[in-house]
Amino acid sequence: MESFFQPPPEVVAFLFIKKFVYLELLACLALIRVIVGRGIARWPALVTLLMAAAGIFTTFAPALNLAQGPIYTSLAQFMAGGGGMSALLVPSVVFLISSITPRARWRVIDWIHILMMAALVGLWWWTS
Repeated sequence: MESFFQPPPEVVAFLFIKKFVYLELLACLALIRVIVGRGIARWPALVTLLMAAAGIFTTFAPALNLAQGPIYTSLAQFMAGGGGMSALLVPSVVFLISSITPRARWRVIDWIHILMMAALVGLWWWTS
């Protein structure tokens, strides 16, 4: 019997992935694309990397006692928008632009990203 104080495992998994896993993996994929990509494929990946880094900073800034100032406030408000999903999906869409460029290399990065997005959206749908 599940109680109010013991959420289902899929809810816990969704919250954990949303908060601590997704942006970090996306930043790693974007960094790989920036390093190995060619030409125009690097620019959307770089923007994704910067957006993911800003999200990671916002997540860990209170623990590092860096949660003061207008920059953190603006980033935290953006991270809270749409239940936190907009801060995850906007960098993902920018990274998808990188995947459709003709000079992108290592297409396995794109497949990993699509699987990550599908898992995130699937968990979001399942828990809402």
